[in-house]
Amino acid sequence: MEKKLTVRKATQQDITDILALVRELAVYEKAPDEVSNTEEMMLKDGFGRTKIYDAFVAEYEGNIIGTAITYYRYSTWKGKCLYLEDLIVSEPYRGIGAGKQLFNTCIKFGKEMECKRMVWQVLDWNEPALGFYKTYGAHLDGEWINGSLEL
Repeated sequence: MEKKLTVRKATQQDITDILALVRELAVYEKAPDEVSNTEEMMLKDGFGRTKIYDAFVAEYEGNIIGTAITYYRYSTWKGKCLYLEDLIVSEPYRGIGAGKQLFNTCIKFGKEMECKRMVWQVLDWNEPALGFYKTYGAHLDGEWINGSLEL
């Protein structure tokens, strides 16, 4: 029997698995204690009255093994853009095409939502991710410095 990999829009029932993937990513990015998000916050922000993000999940043999989380951002130069906050595939399932299916789903979603571009960040030491994005011909800008401020 062929093992099936599918990608679909996330539902509220997927939040536990999505947050587990976010925590797995935090460990991979050497920041395991930085995740303060909760299932309650993710449910409110992704499925509440003022929804601020969209999420997709990759399923393999009935288990959620990956996720992509997006939201809109506005460029004064380009207009509406899709921001890819996270593209996560659980480590044991990397290399089976889940990341590619998730990324392609985000591209399609961005086009359907009439976004002018899709943007994201990647750590400069994450060679597998850098290589993945380069296969798409993505522009990886080393010029801009990220800024953030805790509120």
